[in-house]
Amino acid sequence: MIDPLRQEVVACAPTVVVKVGTNVLADRSGRLAREQVRCIVDQVLRIRSCGKKVVLVSSGAIGAGMGRLGLSTRPTDLRQLQACAAVGQNAMMALYEECLASQGVHAAQLLLTASDFDNRARYLNVRNTIQALFEWGCLPIINENDTVSVAEIKFGDNDHLAAMVTNLLQAPLLIILTTVEGLYSSDPKTDPQASLLTTVPSIDAEIAGMAGTSRSSLGTGGMLSKLRAARLVTSAGESVIIANGARPDVLDRIMAGEAIGTLFLPHGAALPAYKRWLGYTARPKGRLLLDAGAEKAVRENGRSLLPVGVLAVQGNFGKGDVVALCDSTGTEFARGLSNYSSADADKIRGLTTDRIAEVLGTVPYVEMVHRDNLAIIE
Repeated sequence: MIDPLRQEVVACAPTVVVKVGTNVLADRSGRLAREQVRCIVDQVLRIRSCGKKVVLVSSGAIGAGMGRLGLSTRPTDLRQLQACAAVGQNAMMALYEECLASQGVHAAQLLLTASDFDNRARYLNVRNTIQALFEWGCLPIINENDTVSVAEIKFGDNDHLAAMVTNLLQAPLLIILTTVEGLYSSDPKTDPQASLLTTVPSIDAEIAGMAGTSRSSLGTGGMLSKLRAARLVTSAGESVIIANGARPDVLDRIMAGEAIGTLFLPHGAALPAYKRWLGYTARPKGRLLLDAGAEKAVRENGRSLLPVGVLAVQGNFGKGDVVALCDSTGTEFARGLSNYSSADADKIRGLTTDRIAEVLGTVPYVEMVHRDNLAIIE
């Protein structure tokens, strides 16, 4: 069934990010399934033939490594997983290149870590590289750099990476392909009355509660991680569709505007690129707890944050680092660039402007965080 709303979402998306999970690309043993990869690639090429730009965020390196190394089960030891990914990433990209070759399209590999998105210069370099690949007609294929990623620089899963890439490119549509039909009202494995939600206007606590605690059998995510990714994208003003990648024509049907999977609608105004990086990409180095007056001034009145409204300074950060702005209970509602280091910020918190010089000897900035370098994230 064709849905006019879906048709509009697709028509208004010159750039589409497609995330495909390990379970979609692998067979039951966890090894990369050649025909499934080819099926996905063929559909991506058809999207490109309509004049749209496509970025593919692809899991599957560990599965490909298992096949190359002859492993019957997925390793659980971190060093073995990373070694398996090192072997498999090359095999996975070779398969993508093989599948694309018939149309004269080159696969372009980008391996990223979260620190690439924290650093503004590297963040912009990633975007510029992808734009250049678009100009040359290549298909950017992005994966986390599993061979070097550790807790401090990991995205957590490729759902989160796909959301970051979507916001990086200001792509109007993210398609997440998994092995379920979409978001259900409850777990369909245990509740025969569970129904598929075709459209979600906003991801609130009730919607998040429908994700349950299930995880991917081969990958690192689950429905909850997909909802978190969807919230990052929809909060920035773009749309997300979660659908079953095991369907051989899933992308064709999505691009035709069929009502398959779950569509998550934007519930925030479209943000400019800089605000997306500030509010939804770079990870905060510290936290500032605000009193009620400062919270209202920043959240509702569009004002800068002054030191007088800061109750507490948490974390260790330098001048120019991203910090989270929180209410008095610690709930984050904004992010911004701090004009002061954590040490100096702690010295002047709660002080009026005329008293800053008494403590620091000078007043380099009136604002703790200037409005131009601040993004509300609720």
